[in-house]
Amino acid sequence: MKNLTRLSVVGVMGSSHEPHRDRSWRVGEWVARAGYHLLTGGGTGVMAAVSEAFASVEDRLGIAIGIIPWSPEQGSGHPPRGYPNPWVEIAIKTHLEQVGVDGESALSRNHLNVLSSDVVVVLPGAEGTASEARLALRYGRPCVAYLNDRTDVPDLPPAIHVERTFERVEEFVNDMCSHN
Repeated sequence: MKNLTRLSVVGVMGSSHEPHRDRSWRVGEWVARAGYHLLTGGGTGVMAAVSEAFASVEDRLGIAIGIIPWSPEQGSGHPPRGYPNPWVEIAIKTHLEQVGVDGESALSRNHLNVLSSDVVVVLPGAEGTASEARLALRYGRPCVAYLNDRTDVPDLPPAIHVERTFERVEEFVNDMCSHN
């Protein structure tokens, strides 16, 4: 029987509009090289940029996972336009349609994003990103924000630690993943 080692899942949450390419690429490439799985919301912006960076690393162990919302506008069983992005390797399609300011609603996939992650990394974003940070606190998921300033995510909970240097984010994620 093959010896299977469970890889930790690093959830990366951020803007669905802006890619914040420098930060996203740094995180995505590192997650791949570190030997973790990547989990995002599977869409555009940060989700696409971090997934593209992750997928660009050859011979990685992990896979790019996307938790995909449902779109009532697109018809039964169809995700919104731009979902999943081209770099998602496993798309988990949901029946959950709430996003953005409704990110903590029972009908939001954000619960799955956070609960399926061993550790959460927050990149710049808006209401939906802030809701994922609040859910990380609610569900006891280790969470760190890789930002220039707290205002990069409006309404970021005060309990979420902000790191400005990537090396500190790396240390945090490695430490949290070593406990899984």
